[in-house]
Amino acid sequence: MDTQEQELLSVIIPSFNEQDMIDKTFYTVKEILDKEQIPFEIIFVDDGSRDFTYFNISQLSANHPEAKGISFSRNFGKESAIFAGLEAAKGACCVIMDCDLQHPPETIVSMYRLWKEGYEVVEGVKASRGKENVLHTLCANGFYGIISKVTGIDMANASDFKLLDRRAVDALLIMPERAPFFRALSSWIGFKTTSVPFEVQERTVGTSKWSLWSLIKYAVRNITSFSGAPMQFVTLMGWIMLLFSVILGVQSLYRYFTGTALEGFTTVILLQLIIGSVLMISLGIIGHYISRIYDEIKARPRYIISKRCGY
Repeated sequence: MDTQEQELLSVIIPSFNEQDMIDKTFYTVKEILDKEQIPFEIIFVDDGSRDFTYFNISQLSANHPEAKGISFSRNFGKESAIFAGLEAAKGACCVIMDCDLQHPPETIVSMYRLWKEGYEVVEGVKASRGKENVLHTLCANGFYGIISKVTGIDMANASDFKLLDRRAVDALLIMPERAPFFRALSSWIGFKTTSVPFEVQERTVGTSKWSLWSLIKYAVRNITSFSGAPMQFVTLMGWIMLLFSVILGVQSLYRYFTGTALEGFTTVILLQLIIGSVLMISLGIIGHYISRIYDEIKARPRYIISKRCGY
């Protein structure tokens, strides 16, 4: 392996319906890395886009050897796109960044220099979340608060924007999960880690592809894929209901023996509603985990690649 291969940086960019950003993102990153004389390749992973995202990627790869592209047969999600990029990367280290340039490309240089100093995982930590609506910010803070509690990993300002040494990449790729949570797994694997703060930039073209509902589904999937804590919620609710039942039973017996017992129809209905609600919530949580187990047992591939360019 020559010196250039030992220092090659792979920039992995998941892309979904980003036809207007492909060229701008490529040339922006290329200009910065060329200026710093960092050998690189840029891998765009088209996550089943319905526009001309892959066409623009293929045009770039035809004119620039640094540009490479992968296209999924359908939309498999950002986590799958990240892992597809990691598997295709040839670099001694890899950076994952968004296609919308909200992850500032200038930060890649700082990450790369820290990697040269011996760090194997360089986390991009959000110094601010940029301009988000209040509901989005509250939901994000709630999600990261929960995931930090259940995993024991501080993810308050975590992001997918990070650099991974080849050893860290290989450690991630041997994990067999069908639905990996990259943001947490890349912290869980350990290795020599440091962080770089960055300011989330505003999108210059297009709009975010994340709706509130898609963010909620993303949160539920990742919490349950990385932690069994919600299952403990079922046990906790069981103990709470047992305590509630004991207190109510003692109260009912006291009223019965003192001759002050009241008509019990309303109490019975309320108890049935409370117990029924707890049971349905508990069954829903258990059912979700059974569904996750079913997906893992089927062992279907994380993604299917339909086309490649630049290889």
